[in-house]
Amino acid sequence: MLLLAMAPQDERIVQTIERDWHNDIISFLQYKLPKIAVVLLVIFILQRVVLFFVKKMRTRADHQVANFHRAAQLRTMASILRATSIGVLGFIAFLQILNIFDIPYQPILASAGIVGVGVGLGAQSIFKDMLNGIFILIEDQYNVGEVVLLAGLKGTVEDLSLRRTTLRDSDGTLYIIPNSQIATVSNLSRDYAVATLQVSVDASANPDKVIALLGKVANDVRHDSVFKDIAIADPVILGVDKIEGRAVTYPVQIRVRANQRDGVLRELRRRIILAFEKDGIPLGNDPANMLILRAPNPTAPPAQQPLTG
Repeated sequence: MLLLAMAPQDERIVQTIERDWHNDIISFLQYKLPKIAVVLLVIFILQRVVLFFVKKMRTRADHQVANFHRAAQLRTMASILRATSIGVLGFIAFLQILNIFDIPYQPILASAGIVGVGVGLGAQSIFKDMLNGIFILIEDQYNVGEVVLLAGLKGTVEDLSLRRTTLRDSDGTLYIIPNSQIATVSNLSRDYAVATLQVSVDASANPDKVIALLGKVANDVRHDSVFKDIAIADPVILGVDKIEGRAVTYPVQIRVRANQRDGVLRELRRRIILAFEKDGIPLGNDPANMLILRAPNPTAPPAQQPLTG
């Protein structure tokens, strides 16, 4: 009898729950879902606008052939704008969705602030990363696309944010360096570079003849049609720099545009080898690899010959 008496009451509860769920679903589909769709659509449009400007900045940077520094600045600004916009627009979308569902976000923000203080006490390096990243951008220490030496690592800057710097070296290895670890910056892509070649010549060669020949070869490279826009100053032959055993070193220096040393040095080496071979000037030997041959002692007994059967 008790079970039969409770059945109609349970049935009314189930009907009430079903009716409430039905009303909630209808209300969600009629009011909340369109608002969510509008928020996501607006965020999507804003993100596409940001990506449009990012693409324009990168395209403009690719056309800055004569101004490498300006091109690097544009690529850096595009990278920072893209990374920052994703975080800001995502945070705005999150707050708007909370507002649509009538979830008060003020306590969440307050809790996040308290948690942030606690996390900040244990993660001060993140603050240092961002602070150092701000100074890197403000002081224009380096930009995307430039060749730099950071924290003992050399490579091309592929990405730059407030927290980290990404380098790619000549072997293809990717390095991710927190900005707080960057104490000294060596920028190899600013203004100009100096192509220096240490030419080792045997001590038997006449130094005046060697210096004159090196000057002629270096000037030929300087005024070659391939390198005349790369080399920006006449070469300098510094003379005799070192004497190590039979090896005499003559430094050759040519001031070139940034990141353009390798091609000039390769051509300079090729022409020096051909010129030295033509004029009979011997290249120097590394003293560490020289063999010292002693003259035989005439008073020493002859070496015993092996017996053959």
